[in-house]
Amino acid sequence: MLFARYAELLGSERVEVDLPERATADDLINALRQLPGGALLPPQPFVAMNHAQVRAGQRLAPGAEIALLPPLAGG
Repeated sequence: MLFARYAELLGSERVEVDLPERATADDLINALRQLPGGALLPPQPFVAMNHAQVRAGQRLAPGAEIALLPPLAGG
């Protein structure tokens, strides 16, 4: 799932990309960068898997819900 500005950049709240087995969050970001608008994603977007933050090199679980969230602000 893509939220806010990221959904605007890629033109949808949901996109599908083909990833290799044992793909990492970095693999996902690299695949998204190949889509129209994806080159405008920031260097290290916040990636969550099943509602928990994942690090760049962390493997993604097959079938997991993955979300990219822009920087959050509030108070």
